[in-house]
Amino acid sequence: MAAANGRRVVRVGLVQSVCTSDREANVAQALAGIAAAKAQGAEVVCLQELFAGEYPCQSEDHGKFTEAEAVPGPLTDRIAAAAREHSVVVVGSVFERRSHGLFHNTAVIFEADGSVAGVYRKMHIPDDPHYYEKFYFAPGDTGFMSVPTSRLQVGPLVCWDQWYPEAARLTAMAGAEVLFYPTAIGWLDGEESLHREQYESWDTMLRSHAIANGVFVVAVNRTGREGPLRFWGASVVYAPNGQALVKLGHDASETLVVECDLGRIEWSRTRWPFFRDRRIDFYGDLQKRWGG
Repeated sequence: MAAANGRRVVRVGLVQSVCTSDREANVAQALAGIAAAKAQGAEVVCLQELFAGEYPCQSEDHGKFTEAEAVPGPLTDRIAAAAREHSVVVVGSVFERRSHGLFHNTAVIFEADGSVAGVYRKMHIPDDPHYYEKFYFAPGDTGFMSVPTSRLQVGPLVCWDQWYPEAARLTAMAGAEVLFYPTAIGWLDGEESLHREQYESWDTMLRSHAIANGVFVVAVNRTGREGPLRFWGASVVYAPNGQALVKLGHDASETLVVECDLGRIEWSRTRWPFFRDRRIDFYGDLQKRWGG
């Protein structure tokens, strides 16, 4: 983490990629993305959701379970080695084999020395056309967390978690300075009339999490076509006041680094004191599924 004129500045790298059926090529491009981000000055690098392969959940296929690996395992060992080689913190998303018949969609946070700083298992699991994640993944049991690293407090969340203000709030309350969302979201063929609305809804939710919690938000989404699903890319970084610091394109692989001045967290929270004014004595009903 660099200090500039007394500011706490961390440089965050986003690696947005097109994946294919060639697993080794996918892993190689992720490793190349980490190296490219470091060359641009990154201190923290975030990869997209399930970067090692094509998105596995477009159908209910028992054969896809062979793609899962233990954590730690061969895939995480390679990312750990890249973190150590380039002295960067890495947020990587993997298809975790926890035990026989038990799998998770898992974000692993690697310290700059290659050690595992934290493991977060995706808490909200979707089940929609071509997003049949409930077939593959058990809901996470790690809870919402802040992972201390040498660069910043990492708030790991994954994709579908993006739609839940409770997840962002609890992660921020745990001490996270940046919410990281490795993501795989896109458009389906036949829904062209909804494409703009779907993308803008997603983007608005990310911005709202930054504003409501006074934190930075980083979402790294995959891009490219996989069957009837076209991932829309558009990876983004929002500052605590909702300012878009960078937005990547929809259709191409891209690696970009953005400076995040962590002092903006205090600035935003003292001017928009949402945490001060929360009525925690009246929020008990949030633990109910619905209503009075």
